[in-house]
Amino acid sequence: MKQIIRTAALLVLAATIAGAAAAQAPGADTYKAKCAMCHGADGLAATPMAKNLKVLSFKAPEMLKASEAQFIASTKNGKNKMPAYAGKLTDAQIKDVVAFIRMLQK
Repeated sequence: MKQIIRTAALLVLAATIAGAAAAQAPGADTYKAKCAMCHGADGLAATPMAKNLKVLSFKAPEMLKASEAQFIASTKNGKNKMPAYAGKLTDAQIKDVVAFIRMLQK
């Protein structure tokens, strides 16, 4: 019985740590500060701003097919009404945000 309780406690601890790690993933803070207002915290583009600007969900088929290079280019140069972040974010920050977006797509 003690072994079952220990195993259950370890599983709960592991799940808690994994959830905290996802929230603190590189790019999460930058995404929250620069992207979430339009793309939504979950990337589903369900915000009023996203609907007004016709922003696609990151889970839309064309967004799932987009390459890392396409995401980086859109972030650096802007796209449609999305502003350019070249000079505002470092290359490392942009790559971290793209990696975070990929995590949201799962």
